[in-house]
Formats: sequence, C-alpha cells, structure tokens
Amino acid sequence: MILNLKEIAMCDRRPYKFIFLVIIIFTVLFAGGCGDDDDAGTNPDNPTVPVTVTDIDGNVYQTVTIGTQVWMAENLKVTHYRNGDPIPNVTDNVAWEGLNTGAYCEYANDANNVTTYGRLYNWFAINDSREIAPTGWHVPSVAEFQTLIDYLGGWQVAGGKMKETGTIHWVSPNTGATNESGFTALPGSGRFPNPNPWSNLGWYARFWSTTESVSGFALSLTLYKDSPGVANNDEYFSFDGFSVRCVKN
Repeated sequence: MILNLKEIAMCDRRPYKFIFLVIIIFTVLFAGGCGDDDDAGTNPDNPTVPVTVTDIDGNVYQTVTIGTQVWMAENLKVTHYRNGDPIPNVTDNVAWEGLNTGAYCEYANDANNVTTYGRLYNWFAINDSREIAPTGWHVPSVAEFQTLIDYLGGWQVAGGKMKETGTIHWVSPNTGATNESGFTALPGSGRFPNPNPWSNLGWYARFWSTTESVSGFALSLTLYKDSPGVANNDEYFSFDGFSVRCVKN
C-alpha cells in the first residue's frame, strides 16, 4: 500500500480522517502478516493435494500422489469411527473370531507395534457406515487397488514399487523393493483364528478393501517379502484382522 504523505501531513486538521486512515493502515498490515491457514498441510505446488491427513484421534499421516490417486503413506491407527464412536479393541482370540461387528487390535496385542505398523482391523470395521477413514478419505475398493497396480506396471512388479526398502521392518530378502511410488508399504501382518492368531510380522503387508466377495469373506491386497509382485483379490474371512490404507475421495 502506497501512502499519500501530503494527506497524512494534513491529518492533524482532520482528526476523523486521521483515525480512519490509521484503521486502514493497521488492517492492511494485519492482513498481510497473518496469512491463511486453509492451506496448512497441503502441497504448496498443488494446494488440492494434501501433504498430511489427520484422523479423528489426532493421528497425522503422510500422504503421496501416485498417478491420479492420493494415498496415505502410513497404515491406519485410528480407534474411533468418524462420528466419534469407539471401535472396540478386542484382545481375546476366541471373542475376536466370533465377531460380526467392527473391531481393531494391535499385532500380538502389543501397543509398541502401533507406531510403525498401525493397527489391524476386521472387515466389519471397514464396512461400518460410521466409517473409519478421515473425512474426505475412504478405504479403497479392489478396483481402486487395481488402478494403483496398473499405474505401477502391473501385478508382477507393482509390489516392489510399493514396499519400503531395506530389512529394518521387512524380513529379508524383501525382493524387488524400491518404494519408487512412495507408498511405503509396511509388513503389518495379520490376525487369524485360533490356535495361531498372529502371523509372521515382517513377512507381508495385507490391506483390506471394501469389496466383499461372498457373505463372510472380503477381498484384500497383499505384498510379500520374497516377491516384487502383488496379489489383488485375495479372499479372507471378514473376522480376520489386516492393515488399512486410505485413499482420498
């Protein structure tokens, strides 16, 4: 803003105009210095693409754009549905197997696994109308996973492009892992019925889709430690527990 110095000099003879001018100056300075928080957490090169997303519990997730899709780059950790209702944490193996409603757990019921691997959810939590994804996001369908796979070159190579590199979290050999997509898949494993509910942490990453195959079964996407490929349309019991990644609406 360029000020008319002559007008300012004459303001002592026009007190009301002087007050009005001071108000304008402070308004301009305040507006220019404070900025707008609406773009916080977005990509400055493309404000429509979020850099992070926050769930209802306050967990913050990094995100990544892959082709036409925007994905979480971390496994879901939320313990409440979008409306604030709690998702039950079921630790007992017999109770878990008998569920037909939503639930979550930590791998081996050990909260120390959450920071790296997120939480495991049964498919009933995925299918609940209260939704577990943050606002503006959703759990993907098999078709949306297929779009991702196709963009990354097909099922024979897409897994390697999605897996976190190295063997800090993946069990060796972590074949073909480049993570060139930025998806950073982590091997959170899963939860199954008794007698062996916990299944080889570090060996594979399995993510639920929203797609039900037949009653009592739903489809998932799986990446393995010893393959650069990816298995889509894997069918599992709805009460099994797997990781979740969300995609932007």
